[in-house]
Amino acid sequence: MDYVRAKVISLKNHPSLDEKWVQDRIAEDPSILGLGDLILKDKERAQPHAGRLDLLLQDQESNRRYEVEVQLGKTDESHIIRTIEYWDIERKRYPQYDHCAVLVAEDITSRFLNVIGLFNGSIPLVAIQMSALVIGDFVTLTFTTVLDEFQRGLVDEDEEVEEVTDRSYWEARGTKETVAMADTLLEVAKGFDPRFELKYNKFYIGLARDDQPSNFAIFRPQKSTLRVELRHRQSEDLERKFEEAGVELLDYDTRWGRYRLRLTKPDLRKHQDVLALAMRAAFDAFGT
Repeated sequence: MDYVRAKVISLKNHPSLDEKWVQDRIAEDPSILGLGDLILKDKERAQPHAGRLDLLLQDQESNRRYEVEVQLGKTDESHIIRTIEYWDIERKRYPQYDHCAVLVAEDITSRFLNVIGLFNGSIPLVAIQMSALVIGDFVTLTFTTVLDEFQRGLVDEDEEVEEVTDRSYWEARGTKETVAMADTLLEVAKGFDPRFELKYNKFYIGLARDDQPSNFAIFRPQKSTLRVELRHRQSEDLERKFEEAGVELLDYDTRWGRYRLRLTKPDLRKHQDVLALAMRAAFDAFGT
């Protein structure tokens, strides 16, 4: 395989590759943004007294929507304000959806990255830097997330002080057998650190070391299955391992950054290797 060097070009100064061209490429395949398996809901969406939203995207497996604004060249104040304004309009018009503002630009300067970061704690906001590359007679786009959405703690975690339960609570809510499945995965976690123990909360069973939560993995026993949620950045490699092993992957929760799996008791034996690998990856990323 021969090596070909790519040439970076400026779309802002290009005679024919304009903002509409970029919008069309994203509209054709929204997954190129790296935000997951999205579909196009609308393009150039009219906003009341506020211009047009470049792209409205939606996650296929959830009620998550992304208000996307594209800018060629450097970010500026007006574009940041417009991105947030369109997000605010859409979330008020359609409160049944979960909304996230997305700013895509060729050059997100450190100054404006700092400005965007100020909003990030209170507004779900993602900043993506876009590059156009020429390879021979072809041009391609790459997208790099330079500011990810602020990862909020689970609502459940905020209620732990008053909502701690016990094992019998979960055995009644699920069954003794499905709670025992959580014990099996606890043993996997103890392979990373023998201090891990289960912590029984109202909405999930978590993991803790020395009474301190470390919820890189949480468990929700049901009547016949155990739902497992692993905190990890979205990964095609990890998803491929789940698929090849036959693990039932429910979805990827983009809001909390978790893979959600559903397991039966035979699944624990059948898929123990890939489950241990996935838990290890979650631990390495968020368990320390």
